[in-house]
Amino acid sequence: MTPDRESGKELTLRGVALGVALTFIFTAANMYLGLKVGLTIATSIPAAVISMAFLGLFSGSNIRENNIVQTVCSAAGALASVIFILPSLVIVGWWTGFPFWTSFLVCAAGGVLGVLFTIPLRRALVTQSDLPYPEGVAAAEVLKVGADMRAENPEAREGVLAVVYGSIASAGLSIATAMRLATYDVQGVFRVGASTASGYTFAFSLALAGAGHLVGISVGLAMFVGILIAWAGAVPIITAMTPMQGDLTSFVTGIWRNDVRFIGAGAMAVAAVWSLLRTMGPIVGGLKATMRVRGGATNLLDQTDRDLSFRAILAIGLASTALSTWLVWRFCSEAGMTGASLWIALLSIPLVLAGGFFVSAICGYMAGLIGSSNSPISGVGILAVTGTALCLVLLFAGHGAKPLVAIALFITSILFAVACSSNNNLQDLKTGQLVGAAPWRQQVALFAGVAAATVTVPIVLNLLAEAYGFSGAPNLHSIAAQPLAAPQANLMAALAQGVIGGKLNWSMIEIGAGVGAGIVLLDEILRIGGLLRLPPLAVGLGIYLPMEATLPVVVGAIIGWIYNRSVRGGRAERLGVLIASGMIVGESLFGVLNAGLIVAAGKDAPLAVVGDAFPATPVAIVGFAGLIALLYGWLGRRARTAS
Repeated sequence: MTPDRESGKELTLRGVALGVALTFIFTAANMYLGLKVGLTIATSIPAAVISMAFLGLFSGSNIRENNIVQTVCSAAGALASVIFILPSLVIVGWWTGFPFWTSFLVCAAGGVLGVLFTIPLRRALVTQSDLPYPEGVAAAEVLKVGADMRAENPEAREGVLAVVYGSIASAGLSIATAMRLATYDVQGVFRVGASTASGYTFAFSLALAGAGHLVGISVGLAMFVGILIAWAGAVPIITAMTPMQGDLTSFVTGIWRNDVRFIGAGAMAVAAVWSLLRTMGPIVGGLKATMRVRGGATNLLDQTDRDLSFRAILAIGLASTALSTWLVWRFCSEAGMTGASLWIALLSIPLVLAGGFFVSAICGYMAGLIGSSNSPISGVGILAVTGTALCLVLLFAGHGAKPLVAIALFITSILFAVACSSNNNLQDLKTGQLVGAAPWRQQVALFAGVAAATVTVPIVLNLLAEAYGFSGAPNLHSIAAQPLAAPQANLMAALAQGVIGGKLNWSMIEIGAGVGAGIVLLDEILRIGGLLRLPPLAVGLGIYLPMEATLPVVVGAIIGWIYNRSVRGGRAERLGVLIASGMIVGESLFGVLNAGLIVAAGKDAPLAVVGDAFPATPVAIVGFAGLIALLYGWLGRRARTAS
């Protein structure tokens, strides 16, 4: 059976309703986790699994209807990442809470524009691209296995076992971690000589290892190069040049967070511009194809390549742009920017439209390269808030610094909502391509997901602000003694204040730009020579992201490469994709469940059964390595049986 031949409705009321219902759960959980530890979970795969279980109880359900459910849910879950910027307005003391309608409309305007910008990008970055889209492929494989089970495909049982085994393994290790029987990561710092130091971190995450299998060896090795640049190069050099303050651990991590991370941001900026230039031809072609459709008159029979009509895109885009412009004008007026409010609002139009399309292309590319969960959307936020603050300080320097900081953060919030939305949309459209879905129906589902998220975000943000508060906020009136760290929001606030106050250190960003240019040149040389590529954005990610989030991906890429070379068969390689997908499914599902338990119990580790003295690190090492050995051992036996 092929997905495009399966009968049944696609965009159904029950499918959209289920997606919206799941939205409130996943979005709230993602917001809490993002504010707590600075990371969010991709919700498309868990939503697909739940959808198959629920809709399977009804007659007539099919793979494309399940795909609509995961599309709605993942669009909303992605928009939860606005928590990386909106709390910065509380942190700088401009807001004391989150005005419902303002927050609602910021998410709506940005989220809708994010969907619209990815429509022409679909052909450039999905249809005509060989980007791996790890989570999109994984979601499609999960949906196909469920569909094959319904059709009684003889190979379906083996595929289901692969997903189930991978899910059980990753969920089991996550449960052990939540119980404090196994540690989540291992980390340390060390001296190299008298004045030089560096460090290491590694997360025992089977989901990240599974993502590594899916992204492939080229991306994995590129990320490893970035890790070496950061931790074997930049950190030792800068620590040798900087007088140590405090303990060694705080010193080394501070150097990475305050200096080296900006080298990664500079490298990603150059790589992002280069990637956009490289894909400009297909992007322009996608725009032209979208304009030719004109109400859907072209290629009506081929539903798998039909987008929303250009007329609908233009009308919705104009309305969203007008809304974002009005929001900026009203915010500036309330900030007391007499005489400048209209000009700043007009300035926001090219910032939101041109900047929004740019970040949509870059976020979509990065999500296709390494997955939405690992895409450094906060890195895009760094560039956006820096660029916006620079424009404001150059054009409106005569006004006070505090209102300019707040306005820069507010405009960036709209841009960030665009980035959040687009970061995930192309992943969903890739899943749809693989299961034979109609893009225009998925685009309608994406709008539904954005609408559901816009209601959820301000409600949950106000709840968390009242219960916990945010680290760095000046006037906390929270219940809990320990505020949420909100690491990205604190960074965005510091950047806006640094640019407008003239205290930002540009040297690291400039160094990173030089590194990025060098990597681009090296990658082009490798391309011309027909050798293994080093995607520049992946190198920048290796510098920018914490090692605990990248090194497991490298390990998974190497393991997947070894496995694929040892089996060399289509069926065996598909099993590898399914088991890697399962590794993502299990940890993602339990991660969302555990987030709910944490919020309900009001403590960090509600499932903990042992104290800090328990030897959790050896258990994690044995569990991580042992489960990978068991999973790939099973894969190897199945591959030999199939051959």
